[in-house]
Amino acid sequence: MIKTALIGLALAAFAVSGMAQEHLKSLNGDVLDKTVAPQEDFYKYVNSDWMKKHPLTGEYSRYGQFNILNDSTNERVRRLVTGLSATNPAKGTNAYKIASIYELAMDSVRRNKLGAEPVKPVLSKIENTPSDGMEDLLIEMHMKYGSPFFNGGPQEDLANSKVYAMYLSSTGLGLGDRDYYLKKDKKNREILAAYNKLIQTDMKLAGYSAKDAKRIAKNVIKIETLLADSTWTREQSRNIPAMYNVRGMDQVAKMYPNIPIRRLIEEGMKIKAPETIIVTELNTVQQANDLLGSLTDREKKDYYLWEALSGAAPYLSDAFSDASFEFNKIMSGVQQQRPRWKKALGAVEGAMGEGIGELYVEKYFPESSKEYMVGLVENLRTALGKHIINLPWMSDDTKVQAMKKLNSIVVKIGYPDKWKDYSLLVIDPELSYYENMQNVSLWAQDRYLEKWGKPVDRTEWHMTPQTINAYYNPINNEIVFPAGILQAPFFDPESSDAENYGGIGVVIGHELTHGFDDQGCNFDYEGNMQNWWTAEDAEAFQKLTQGLADQFSAVKIIPDLNANGQYTLGENIADQGGLRVAYTAWLDSQKKKGVDITSEEAKIDGFDPTQVFYMNFANLWAGNIRDEEARRLTTIDPHSLGKNRVNVSLRNIEPFMKAFGVKEGNAMFRPESERVIIW
Repeated sequence: MIKTALIGLALAAFAVSGMAQEHLKSLNGDVLDKTVAPQEDFYKYVNSDWMKKHPLTGEYSRYGQFNILNDSTNERVRRLVTGLSATNPAKGTNAYKIASIYELAMDSVRRNKLGAEPVKPVLSKIENTPSDGMEDLLIEMHMKYGSPFFNGGPQEDLANSKVYAMYLSSTGLGLGDRDYYLKKDKKNREILAAYNKLIQTDMKLAGYSAKDAKRIAKNVIKIETLLADSTWTREQSRNIPAMYNVRGMDQVAKMYPNIPIRRLIEEGMKIKAPETIIVTELNTVQQANDLLGSLTDREKKDYYLWEALSGAAPYLSDAFSDASFEFNKIMSGVQQQRPRWKKALGAVEGAMGEGIGELYVEKYFPESSKEYMVGLVENLRTALGKHIINLPWMSDDTKVQAMKKLNSIVVKIGYPDKWKDYSLLVIDPELSYYENMQNVSLWAQDRYLEKWGKPVDRTEWHMTPQTINAYYNPINNEIVFPAGILQAPFFDPESSDAENYGGIGVVIGHELTHGFDDQGCNFDYEGNMQNWWTAEDAEAFQKLTQGLADQFSAVKIIPDLNANGQYTLGENIADQGGLRVAYTAWLDSQKKKGVDITSEEAKIDGFDPTQVFYMNFANLWAGNIRDEEARRLTTIDPHSLGKNRVNVSLRNIEPFMKAFGVKEGNAMFRPESERVIIW
């Protein structure tokens, strides 16, 4: 299938979704660790008792506050979805389609009886393609089953965000990151061996002999390793301007003669080939071209077989799920499969998330929460403006551009103004689960390709309303807060302002500052790729941020692995910015209300409000994690682990130091000369 995430949105890891609400508060004497001083380990002081009372179960590789909220929201969504069948929904309605997908996913008896049969016609088509049909097969693979060798499709033009451009880029790797293939340490060898076993197991389940399955796995790993060798590092992928390489269509055809890009666009996508194409990673696409010219038909077919089967596996028999679980045990340390209903719910959310979101918002999202958030966001916007104006490292000319961008940020809260139209999506319970999910994929692709030649629709959302997350989209210069995240401990109308500003306020500040970091500076107030910093500003920023990167890189995750402060830099900057800006906004809000935060009357359960602010921030990140998952996330996730988001960030914050009496000699103390203040 065409994939369009050629550059990543700056998504914050404030995600997890969910029923019977456990009312989460920052202040609860039962979960504060009295044996740990906040000056020594603030994360542990706030969260260690919670961690003891919420041990990891086999289902989870990590479990935290997010999971509690996610489980709660999942229960809500589950009741909404399972209740639809009882209403006898008319065929063709959203309710009918949602209920049908869920029932297909839950019907393990039927899926186990079918086994791999639903996908066998696809595998047979690949196997029986003659040599002179291999280019046709490549195009068909891209239009229906994946993105082998490269990725191509329309996306917003980075230089003119109001229109779509055609992109050609690298494809995804089966293991998700180049290091799994190229770094030959003990753990990566173990993961690669588990991947090899997964491929062989799935191919045998699909009817291949042990000998053929072994060959297929060998060829898949060979090809993916060669692709990984040219894939950009995680640090390189943060350089957005380097990914904007405009080339003429004829020039691209000459550069990459083995990639049938014109045919893919005109015959596959049914789009008139544009005059220019934007190539994101020139060397990676070159590697794809070279492989297409040097590999045998057998090697290519083996790669295509796995591309098709791995995409189908979640919708086939339980034997495929079992094989995937055995691989995940090695990859993330998880010890128990998710319940079937959670998998089914995930499938429905992926297929018709906004359809469910419309039901969710109607039942669970009060308009009062949206109104409160509007005011909160404006308070944060004003506070960030104050910080920008007073920045010592930013020039006056750049500050003018920064304020223009800040005042232009679009805010979306709760849910879209218009809901996604699913009327052309065909869901037929008579077809197999896999066939129906293929219909979903093809419908989504057709819907995306229909946008070509039209202005970019800036009203669209990239998350469903029930999602517990938030994001900043640089191309639209917008921040988005789905209804799902507007729950405790992030936001609670029954909680104090200190808790809400330390929760959702920090999230808002986090997302706002994404517009002004080393990636946000590449996009102007309209979302067009235009760097509005002076060279001097960029140099000063780089010098400051290198200090922050070094602070995180010094942290030991597990004995043989340090954090990657350079890769997580953008999110670490946003965490620190969110903390500082939210604190300023909170102080301003209390001043407007005439509240003296230093008074005895202002105390909350015996704590100073400033302490409460920082305690709720730390409370957001309470959680337990397995070593395997800590390693995996350190490899692939641009966000730091929760403990480091708290302790490393706060060691730069002076109001935190004062609130808890952190002094020289305390573990949470960092000398003022070593503190990094960016926003």
